[in-house]
Amino acid sequence: MTTDNSENTRLSTENSHRVQIEYCTQCRWLPRAAWLAQELLTTFETELTELSLKPGTGGVFVVRVGGEVVWDRREQGFPEPTAVKRLVRDRVAPEKSLGHSEK
Repeated sequence: MTTDNSENTRLSTENSHRVQIEYCTQCRWLPRAAWLAQELLTTFETELTELSLKPGTGGVFVVRVGGEVVWDRREQGFPEPTAVKRLVRDRVAPEKSLGHSEK
């Protein structure tokens, strides 16, 4: 089976516009992860192709865009939504204004 370039480009774009939030179930961080997911889905309702919540353990709270870690609680602490929105925007919609969040 072969795929043409447009199909490869579409698949690459879809993957790069996927966000995953991995959160610690032991720490009960699901509400925090769900809230951040809601913020991202509201801001990027047409730009994201998928947003998933991934249960984890050991104090994990990691945000990935297209498989790339953009925020890790162990290194950066808990994220403010505005900071994560900027990081996601830079990868999925660089031309998009975040309005008052950018000031």
